[in-house]
Parts: sequence; C-alpha cells; structure tokens
Amino acid sequence: MSETKTYSIRDLSLEYDITPRTLRFYEDKGLLSPLRKGTQRIYDRRDKGRLALILRGKRLGFSLAEIRDWLELYELRDGQVAQARMLLDASEDRMVTLLQQREELDETIEELKAQMRQVEGWLDEQGLAAEAAD
Repeated sequence: MSETKTYSIRDLSLEYDITPRTLRFYEDKGLLSPLRKGTQRIYDRRDKGRLALILRGKRLGFSLAEIRDWLELYELRDGQVAQARMLLDASEDRMVTLLQQREELDETIEELKAQMRQVEGWLDEQGLAAEAAD
C-alpha cells in the first residue's frame, strides 16, 4: 500500500507564498476540499494541483467562476479535452482584452508624454525650467 503525500495549510501557504486565509477562502468557494481531522485541514496531491491551477488562473486575470468551471470540467471523463478547449477559448478572449488594454495604455502614455513636453516647453519659455527640476 503506497502512502499518499499530504500537506498542511502551512505547507501550501509557504510553498505558494499565500496566506492560510486565502486557502480557506478557496475552500469556502468550493474550489478546494481538504480532508478534515478535527480542525486540521489535510490537503492531498489533487488539492495541491487544483491550487496551482487556481493561482495560475488568478495570475492570468481569470475570475473564480471561470476557474471553477475549468476545475469542474477536469473532473469529467472527457474533462481534459473539454477543459483544454474551454481554456483555449477563455485565453484567447483574455489575450484580446489585454491587447486592447495595452493599446489604451500606450495611447495614454503618449498623451501624458505630449502633455509633459507642452508643460516643460511653457516652463522653459518662462525661464522656469531649471527651477522645476529642483
């Protein structure tokens, strides 16, 4: 009989640099389901894998609802194929959103640079450019 590797809330908190409160939050949302021994939470390899997916999804900007859908699909028999297709579609949507945001940020940055050049030019005309740098 092989022994299954388990993790405490502290183990996962340290490994993933998250708070125990974050783990409890994901548990409350039904994303993780550790075994309970009294008040102690015992996470297994499955929970650890799910946590890695949750954190990756959050880092990429996906909602908990989207992450929950992927995790649920993973549990189905054809989950890996369905999950991959769903993830690909969601990733493409996220990429479009991020590219639009980047374009908007680039435009805003250019507007700010132009404004700064204008103000610097005006200050220079007033003979105040050197004072502004002080």
